[in-house]
Amino acid sequence: MEDFVAYIIKNLVAKPEDVNVSSSSDQEQISIEIRVASEDVGKVIGRRGNTINALRTIVRTVATRLGR
Repeated sequence: MEDFVAYIIKNLVAKPEDVNVSSSSDQEQISIEIRVASEDVGKVIGRRGNTINALRTIVRTVATRLGR
């Protein structure tokens, strides 16, 4: 999952070398933490949060298909 999210985020930002994705797992959920350069935060969040919400939807769909 981390590699998939990192791939998407690296294609969105201006400084892909500063992208750091980590995850932690619970019994019921997986938390994914994304760190980017300060000037790329707006690109990841998007206008009114549309980009990050779309990313959440994609990741949820992939995780469901993988049974996580």
